[in-house]
Amino acid sequence: AASMASIPSNDVSENGHGNGNGPSPPRAKRPRAALISALVNAGDVSEISLVDNATTAAAIVLQHAAWSFAEGHFARGDAVLMLHYAYGAVKKSIQAYVARAGATVVEVPLPFPVTSPDAIITEFHAALAVAKAGGRKVRLAVIDHITSMPSVLIPVKELVAICRQEGVDKVFVDAAHSVGQVPVDVRDIGADFYTSNLHKWFFCPPAVAFLHTRKGGPITSQLHHPVVSHEYGNGLPMESGWIGTRDYSAQIVVPEAIHFVNRFEGGIEGIRSRNHEKVIEMGRMLAEAWGTFLGSPPVMCGSMAMVGMPCCLCIESDDDALRVRTMLRKDFKVEVPIYYNSRQVKVQEMAKDNNSDPVTGYVRISHQVYNVKEEYERLRDAVNKLVAEGFTSAKLRPAEKTIIS
Repeated sequence: AASMASIPSNDVSENGHGNGNGPSPPRAKRPRAALISALVNAGDVSEISLVDNATTAAAIVLQHAAWSFAEGHFARGDAVLMLHYAYGAVKKSIQAYVARAGATVVEVPLPFPVTSPDAIITEFHAALAVAKAGGRKVRLAVIDHITSMPSVLIPVKELVAICRQEGVDKVFVDAAHSVGQVPVDVRDIGADFYTSNLHKWFFCPPAVAFLHTRKGGPITSQLHHPVVSHEYGNGLPMESGWIGTRDYSAQIVVPEAIHFVNRFEGGIEGIRSRNHEKVIEMGRMLAEAWGTFLGSPPVMCGSMAMVGMPCCLCIESDDDALRVRTMLRKDFKVEVPIYYNSRQVKVQEMAKDNNSDPVTGYVRISHQVYNVKEEYERLRDAVNKLVAEGFTSAKLRPAEKTIIS
């Protein structure tokens, strides 16, 4: 008979019932949550809930907001604020939960390329004024710590402070990419809710993340996992620890991931620092070769950076960007996300390359401990070859169909 991997006895309590039907385990033993609590400087281990991913954490927070609208605690038309570059799944969750329940959703139209954190703070102030217009209450602000596409490190601590000053009820920080890229101190940031994945930049297998909920107030007992199982009503950490029959191995290996990163010089701090230095170095190398620029200053980059692509590639849509990405993968063995900048902020001049032509396409490069310089040089040379051959993304577009009436 096949044998099953054993789970250390002191770990059972973080994954609910030993057999799925037994009594609730003791609350005190939550070793993995304790490790994460220390990692992000939480006030108490009870503030940490292990979940599948940041999208699940968003669903937990937004579900509570939707109930608040449905039960009359929030008035129909009260506002929820989010960044224009919020992650797509979170945007859809906002529509599915709070917009459907009656919220007015206000977007912060962030500039890109961005030159300084002040540019984001200015736009945030302006959008918050729109959200509060006519005496409307702002019930929730959803703020990214690092936006996914385009990738920009957001001045999250400053934006949380603005929310406090302006009377925003609650602040949820979606930091899916943050742990392992930038220092995270949840007490210093001061948000009500903070989530980050551990399978993106912290070497855990998919899927595992945490949701930090700041202690204090009745809301901590009102949050529930969207998948209801045996632990419902025993607090979010316990509910999230057991959501039925599933593979909990990604959560179980969190201590091993921490042990792994500590094998590197300087631990996670050393990894972060070296990744940041290298991604900026490689980004500048690409920008110089292509006659372009970084999409944000180094202070607004973690271990990812946006680099403008040559204008002559004529990337004019999201579909163009996806087709060029696919071609780079198939023809040059290079995998890199490509962003089409549609100039969402009307007051912003389109950034231009060294030939004064507008730049519409950007690559998002990353650096991790296993990356080497030759990989970025392959990307550089692939794009240079396309430019030399007179390639434009129009060559990849499907032929237009002729309709005969």
